[in-house]
Amino acid sequence: MVYKTVLALTATASLAAAGPCDIYASGGTPCVAAHSTTRALYNGYSGSLYQVLRGSDNATTDIRPLSAGGVANAATQDNFCAGSTCLISIIYDQSGRNNHLTQAPPGGAARGPNSNGFDYLAGAFGAPVTLNGQKAYGVFSSPFTGYRNNNPSGTAKGDGAEGLYAVFDGTHYNTGCCFDYGNAETSSLDTGNGHMEAIYFGTGDGSGRGTGSGSGPWIMADLENGLFTGFDPINNPANPTISPRFLTAIVKGQPGNWAIRGGDSTSGSLSTFYNGARPNNGYNPMSKEGAIILGIGGDNSDSAQGTFYEGVMTSGFPSDATENAVQQNIKAAGYATTSLTSGPALNVGSRVSFRVTTPNFTNRYIAHTGAQVNTQVVSSSSAAALKQQSSWTVRAGLALSSCFSFESVDSPGQFIRHANYQLMVNTNDNSKIFHEDATFCPQTGVNGQGNTIRSWSYPARYWRHYNSIVYIAGNSGPHEFDNPAVFNDDISFVVSPSFA
Repeated sequence: MVYKTVLALTATASLAAAGPCDIYASGGTPCVAAHSTTRALYNGYSGSLYQVLRGSDNATTDIRPLSAGGVANAATQDNFCAGSTCLISIIYDQSGRNNHLTQAPPGGAARGPNSNGFDYLAGAFGAPVTLNGQKAYGVFSSPFTGYRNNNPSGTAKGDGAEGLYAVFDGTHYNTGCCFDYGNAETSSLDTGNGHMEAIYFGTGDGSGRGTGSGSGPWIMADLENGLFTGFDPINNPANPTISPRFLTAIVKGQPGNWAIRGGDSTSGSLSTFYNGARPNNGYNPMSKEGAIILGIGGDNSDSAQGTFYEGVMTSGFPSDATENAVQQNIKAAGYATTSLTSGPALNVGSRVSFRVTTPNFTNRYIAHTGAQVNTQVVSSSSAAALKQQSSWTVRAGLALSSCFSFESVDSPGQFIRHANYQLMVNTNDNSKIFHEDATFCPQTGVNGQGNTIRSWSYPARYWRHYNSIVYIAGNSGPHEFDNPAVFNDDISFVVSPSFA
């Protein structure tokens, strides 16, 4: 009796110490790819989680866990990126198979926005979280952001069995195609039905295919040329609208059978939304190719958005019991939100003006002429109209109350928002996209002065004055206004009491 008790206690302690991939291995379905920027997914893993690329000099550094099996060392990123901007350039595979994710190349659906056709990289500061109180960063994927590995090792091919899970931000999504994580074509081309098996999260791709109950978002499977919620891709009423702040999403498949499961990553258990037959018309048997994608579709469809924290691909079809144990591990990781802002405080309801800090232009302030946001020379002796045009009322962020939106003093009801990368003053139409485009997250000024104002929806982009016009700009991006010269000065502004 004592012997059995000791065995039970040992097994319980071992499970408590195990990471998700240890749990999958114990269930006979080992991870063949394991990606996370927030933590190690094996109890013994102490290698690199991800790499950041610094904008000021294009230097890179790897971010490792604080200890084996632990949370990412966010301080390494914070210290390395201080006084500059940073992007996430590599998400390392922890499985040992070198299935690393790097900047996605052009594909059949779209060329990325960069001059070489590659997709954007994610901003390194767009998705801060804590895990049991320790700070870490996720991967905030704006439209045109994507990662890929077209030369995988060990991932499922053909009709091979596999399991996929990911932890997403259940509140960050759109209708674009396609915010995916999982198995895709090795050519970055649409090679036909059944050539993909990836987790999709969002409200669909606008095609009318693939919905659940309610208005979405939904966990679905991107199986190529269709987003599926069950046997019939049109609608599965058992697949609910689901949007917890932290979402566990699961898709798994084996010959003739596949399933969707999901739940809140911080509480409760997993639910099964579909477990049944494969769809017809090229999806049974499957023709999976094994490439790995994040944030995009199999053919590089790159108009979607979402946030990724961790995910894996397995060899073999995991049991529900194994996945339930992984869910318990995710819950124990203690995901929680943390502040998106830093630097000099802004107070909701106050009126402010934003002064340029670039040498030789420090008498200029952010203002607007009609709808165009620009910089103008403003002083206490300026005309009353110009003083109003350079004054802004601080509001809680329209898309996220922990960040901010800025209402025009001279045009109440109109807010600064970005459109085609340029800042404009437009009337709030209460649409989801307007609210996202008009939400900004200030941080400590990267040149050491005032604030740098980061776009919430494109967190690798910041307010920048360039030839007197104000844009959301990225350091060394594809546009003229992304020019790296004096970038840090051009994106730093001193916030002062308003002129009006």
